[in-house]
Amino acid sequence: MMQNWLRITFLHWRYAPQALAARLPAGLEIDTFEGSAWVGLTPFELTGLRPPFLPPLPHLSRFPETNLRTYVRERDGSRGIWFFSLDAARAAAVAGARIGYGLPYAWSRMQISAGSGRTEYLSRRLWPDRIAGSEIAIEPGGDTENSGLAAFLVERYRLYSTIAGRLTYTPVEHPPWLLKNAALVRLEQSITQAAGLGVPEGRPLIYFSEGVRARIGMWRPARIN
Repeated sequence: MMQNWLRITFLHWRYAPQALAARLPAGLEIDTFEGSAWVGLTPFELTGLRPPFLPPLPHLSRFPETNLRTYVRERDGSRGIWFFSLDAARAAAVAGARIGYGLPYAWSRMQISAGSGRTEYLSRRLWPDRIAGSEIAIEPGGDTENSGLAAFLVERYRLYSTIAGRLTYTPVEHPPWLLKNAALVRLEQSITQAAGLGVPEGRPLIYFSEGVRARIGMWRPARIN
């Protein structure tokens, strides 16, 4: 699938690796940076959703999305993302991703607005529960270097899931992120609690990007031995 990820905010909190390790399937380990695991909450706008060689589908090709994720590696050293939840505002897209990629998508009522130097995201989950929601407002700042911890958190080109009980990986292609620093204006969220991760401690580390154009490949079986 081809798609664009626009007006994306990366909010990250440190977590103890052992607090996340039990949530992973066999074959994956928590990936750490200087001994810390990280959980990311990433609201953005998805546009241009389409299969290769076909135009975007009306109504289905543009909607907000919010992902809750952590960072993992296989035993061979391959690195990627493990999703605890993915909220999207199109029921058909939710169904397609759950069936086609085994990803834990949820259907939510969502809205993104931008103006006066501020970007705001609103999400209220409708299915499979009505627990999770978020209100996020940030003010993007100046450009920042995409290296070190920032690169560890955002430059991920593989996502993992399970399909029929089998660990799979999906390759992802996109240009490197062009990141900005961002100031937090407002944050209320229950997405981490709904995922069983509790309330994160401290203020999040925040980056913002205008976005990238991405290509999502077909899933493939992962080796677990």
